[in-house]
Amino acid sequence: MTTLILVRHATTAATGKRLGGWTPKVHLDEAGIVQAESAAERLADQAVVAVYASPLERTQDTARIVARPHGLRVRTRRGLGEVDYGEWTDKPLGQLRRRKDWTVVQQTPSRMHFPGGESIRAAQARAVDTTEELAVEHRGETIVAVSHADVIKAVIAHHVGMPLDTFQRLMIAPASISVLHLPERGHPMLLRLNDTGPLPASEGRA
Repeated sequence: MTTLILVRHATTAATGKRLGGWTPKVHLDEAGIVQAESAAERLADQAVVAVYASPLERTQDTARIVARPHGLRVRTRRGLGEVDYGEWTDKPLGQLRRRKDWTVVQQTPSRMHFPGGESIRAAQARAVDTTEELAVEHRGETIVAVSHADVIKAVIAHHVGMPLDTFQRLMIAPASISVLHLPERGHPMLLRLNDTGPLPASEGRA
């Protein structure tokens, strides 16, 4: 059984204000660094053997801080990257909420294909494929994957059998920790969701 610890990147200056997507050169702000350090402290006693991250700077920044107590380097997996929001990338959220497709994103996200970008279904598929690949590579081990809110929600929805159209009911806060057990056979189990509190040392052990 693989224990997959999913960590959302910590805050940047744009978090909660703009739809980040694949915006380059966006790093953690001061508050984000503190959040990432807190996440690293919470995970310091876990038996983590590998830390993976999306290619984007904000996830790489977070992952490096999380990996430090374990003496690990960050491994990059493109499949953990944010949804490609295409023409919506880096647009102010207040502006996007006025678009008619915003309702689709919130109520029936499985139908949403961002203009010039990808669909949420496609993003879910490649992220799930990545988590399944990592589970095979790390049987019986505990690993961390640092990703993005929508991607983490989509991955969790898949593994717990939730329809994608309900994934907006999940909340994934910056620097929060969610924990999945991915067995070689049998159904996955969600141990923690959107956790920002301390983890016991035994939490990540299969």
